[in-house]
Amino acid sequence: MSKSLLTDLFSILFIGVAFVVPQAYHDALLFTGLFALSGAVTNQLAIHMLFEKVPFLYGSGVIEKNFDTFKLSIKEMMMKQFFTKEQLEAFFHKEEQKIDLVPLVENTDFSPAFDALSKTVMESKFGGAVSLFGGESALEGLREPFSNKLRSAVSAIVSSSVFKAQLEHHIQGSALSEDMLVSIDELITKRLEELSPAMVKALVQELIKEHLGWLVVWGGVFGGLIGLLSAVVF
Repeated sequence: MSKSLLTDLFSILFIGVAFVVPQAYHDALLFTGLFALSGAVTNQLAIHMLFEKVPFLYGSGVIEKNFDTFKLSIKEMMMKQFFTKEQLEAFFHKEEQKIDLVPLVENTDFSPAFDALSKTVMESKFGGAVSLFGGESALEGLREPFSNKLRSAVSAIVSSSVFKAQLEHHIQGSALSEDMLVSIDELITKRLEELSPAMVKALVQELIKEHLGWLVVWGGVFGGLIGLLSAVVF
């Protein structure tokens, strides 16, 4: 049973009891129950009006009515809280320390590089001379030694301190960060466009109603206290 319903039932109980107790307690219980019920129902109506349009009540259905503003607020919150340029730079600086390109180089197939070299040789003025000794097939024996030499050279390059410093510089460069910010912004915008007003309303409604039950409870409590005070004073 929800907190809102319990508050309503207790308020009605006070009203009912007021008619069976001695006259001395009648006004206090009646006013307490009436004011408590009034406070609880008013807050329930206010919560309901956040999500649903109520005829003749201006401002109702505010969540659905301000759907576009709501989406924009979500995007701005995400960009400002999670995807600032400073946060991206800090993230990539941290990740850069973990980057080791040597295993990637070791598993790379350098055959295309040798094929390009072989083609270049055959198309050069030395191609005729090589053709006398078997043409491209004569160069095939160089494929593995060439690949190993090139692999070793590239591994040395990517593991050097100079290369790592340049890599860090480019990762932290403003152009990269700005490009990523634009891409992230576009991605978030695209995903938010997939949301419909009904989906957003259901999402927020489930979240808010779960936590705003206490608003109804305190509306009933303070309403009841005001009613009791009114009965005592007046």
